[in-house]
Amino acid sequence: MSGLSLHQRLENNIGLLIFGILFVTAIGGLVQVLPSLFQESLSTPGINTRVYTPLELTGRDIYIREGCSTCHSQQIRPLVAEVERYGSYSRAEEFVYDRPFLWGSKRTGPDLHRIGGKYSDEWHRLHLLNPRSVVPNSIMPAYPWLANNHANQTNDIVEKLTGLQSLGHPYTQDDIDNAETDLKNKTEMDALIAYLQKLGTSYPQGELSWLILYSQGICL
Repeated sequence: MSGLSLHQRLENNIGLLIFGILFVTAIGGLVQVLPSLFQESLSTPGINTRVYTPLELTGRDIYIREGCSTCHSQQIRPLVAEVERYGSYSRAEEFVYDRPFLWGSKRTGPDLHRIGGKYSDEWHRLHLLNPRSVVPNSIMPAYPWLANNHANQTNDIVEKLTGLQSLGHPYTQDDIDNAETDLKNKTEMDALIAYLQKLGTSYPQGELSWLILYSQGICL
């Protein structure tokens, strides 16, 4: 049977056509998924990679709830222009404890993966209350209600840590028992700022990326 006749047979038989589509799609999916299952860097944390504290984890949930990842990516690609602007490119081992990943692809606002420690807590507080007070041309909306909402208003932080522990995150029983205490008298704004201050801090800062060195003609 020639290739043309096989193609015509597939087109004339809906059942075979559906089977062929599913078969080819399955192969394509396996080609993408299987390598990631055996790549240790995707499941092995870096030396400085740690789990989120209860406050940071709550801040991450608020970040997701408010749709921050819609405008901000957390994925610095290994391109000279990006590492010069945002910092060292992102490594897989930095995201081991992220469920789900918030890499993103749209940058209405700047990439935030290396934002941790770049600004003070007070700067972030002013920025969230009124972005134009620190970035005059910002189009980001304000989030004043975060300063009035209690960080643990859903009272589910213990369940979150317990669930993550069952998935392999190294939370101790003490971490879980003290989770609610860690959020006591904290607002959602405190939690979100804590999360932002952690972003990108698991990788040593201040070093030049090999991409920048290469672009400058410096041999490694």
